[in-house]
Amino acid sequence: MNQFTRRGLVQGGTALGAAAALSGPALLDWAKAWAQSAPWKPEKGAKLSMLRWKYFVQSEDDAFVKLIDAFSKATGVPVEISRESYEDVQPKASVAANTGTGPDLFWGLYSLPHLFPQKCVDVTDVADYLGKKYGGWVDSAVKYGKSGNKWIGVPICYSGALMNYRLEASKKAGFSKFPDKTDAFLEYTKAMKAQGTPGGFALGHASGDANTWVHWCLWTHGGQTVDASDKVILNSPETAKALEYAKALYGNMIAGVASWNDASNNKAFLAREIHWTNNGISIYVAAQNSAKDVAEDMDHAYFPIGPAGKPTELHLMYPTLIMTYTKFPQASKALVAFMLEADNFNPWIQSAKGYLTHCLNAYDKNPVWTADPKTTPFRDVAKRSLTAGGLGSVGEKAATAIADFVVVDMFANYCTGREDVKGAIAVAERQLKRIYR
Repeated sequence: MNQFTRRGLVQGGTALGAAAALSGPALLDWAKAWAQSAPWKPEKGAKLSMLRWKYFVQSEDDAFVKLIDAFSKATGVPVEISRESYEDVQPKASVAANTGTGPDLFWGLYSLPHLFPQKCVDVTDVADYLGKKYGGWVDSAVKYGKSGNKWIGVPICYSGALMNYRLEASKKAGFSKFPDKTDAFLEYTKAMKAQGTPGGFALGHASGDANTWVHWCLWTHGGQTVDASDKVILNSPETAKALEYAKALYGNMIAGVASWNDASNNKAFLAREIHWTNNGISIYVAAQNSAKDVAEDMDHAYFPIGPAGKPTELHLMYPTLIMTYTKFPQASKALVAFMLEADNFNPWIQSAKGYLTHCLNAYDKNPVWTADPKTTPFRDVAKRSLTAGGLGSVGEKAATAIADFVVVDMFANYCTGREDVKGAIAVAERQLKRIYR
């Protein structure tokens, strides 16, 4: 039988690693030892509630539940978890911030803490503790987590938004590998449509899938919503070029993408209706369980690079925040720190099968990133990702623009013919000027 000392268990962290992840009684022993030595001591009678986004990979949620259960047993703090779709977390968090009542913690998307920074508990101590212990935070996570000199949220992870594509159909269309330049990608979409294997990007209010690809398209053509001082600069030749390119892509997409939400392209890909799209790894994970032929015949690639000459990807940041109205801030901080300790986080991201990508550099070494080559591209999305504000800040205004689908609607308006280029830009520009006034 293994013998665990309290000091050894708490220091185990990365050394124990994912390959030797604790489970059962050993995990509980480790959790109890961690709770005794952790800097945050839960308040007497503490009980917590958290609202998180609804999972896309069942095994990820199963591992998350085990993690929460270990925390509760080790600390005596019960934690109630509720789940909502991407689109519903932000409005519910905003209502809670305005009314001063609701869950103690929210785990949502993009710049969520920056929608109401004054309502978020200062978690600088938690972020500093984790950063020092686990190799530091990637740059984009720091931008999302901090407001001024303090951390208002802790970046738990990203979900990579990469190209998902079918291999044999691509080869049949004349492409031995996925195109890495925008001109070649447009030709790819034409060839795929011509042979009856089209693809599609979401153009409805899909918080993840729509926002990620339209921002990539805008940025890779040199367009920006705002400059470094948050001045609105959307109306530009570069934005017009991005819209024209997107409309050309749209002409090669399957019908109906203008109404797609975040689940639509998953369903269409698994149903063999589309053969390329942008998504996290959830399509691949689902295919391994229910459509093995699709899983064997698909792969992942980074977004093509356009005139900007460098990667311009927007991946989904998942920050967690603690509301200032909570009666249990120490218990809340303890929970957030506990979630990202190696003996919890390593098996958790392994269970997510590539859907969650770390923001702390030490987790580059997790075996999940090399065990399956089709997962490897997702390892580095946190380092590649730009932030929601583009050239501008990542604060409340950028968060509002993302939440209000300003850029998504601009692309949808032009691609579907509701507006011409000037009209689509003008509508979005007015919205941005109201947000950034």
